Amino acid sequence: MSDRVDAIRGKLYRGEDASIWTILDGASVPGLRQQLADLEPEHACLYAGDLTPDMEEVAPYLVKVEREAPFMEWVLDQGWGNHWGVFAQAGEDLIALRKHFRRFLTVHDENGKPMIFRYYDPRVLRVYLPTCNAEELKTLFGPVQSYMMEDDNPAAMLRFRLKNGALVKQAEPVS
Repeated sequence: MSDRVDAIRGKLYRGEDASIWTILDGASVPGLRQQLADLEPEHACLYAGDLTPDMEEVAPYLVKVEREAPFMEWVLDQGWGNHWGVFAQAGEDLIALRKHFRRFLTVHDENGKPMIFRYYDPRVLRVYLPTCNAEELKTLFGPVQSYMMEDDNPAAMLRFRLKNGALVKQAEPVS
């Protein structure tokens, strides 16, 4: 185990009671489906229905990450700094969180054309959250207590949470 992985893990698990989840982007994570099959963390694909194998490979997956589990070790060691996904602290179960996160997969442009919203890419979420109004933030957070992700410089972790309806952003060093 590296010191960096330990530092990131320490920031993610700060003693709060809620579970830590990650939404990983299959398009950015080489071998994600194989790791899910081999290491068997609690997980679900955010896309619904029967998917073609190509779609299964690039789909986003919601995964419960246990502090000392091999899957968590792999994600932090290989994925931190490579925009694999974002973390969320929440007290809900897999079914409730999957329903919550699925709500944001599709957005519509000014002409009503549906588009995939890759909010689970930290490069997207860390820029998008500060642009949201109070109602949008309330909707995006829902059961989520905080979102955590790598900063532009992966030596820092960003934590976003709501306080009295306002977005609070903290940068925490991890190396």
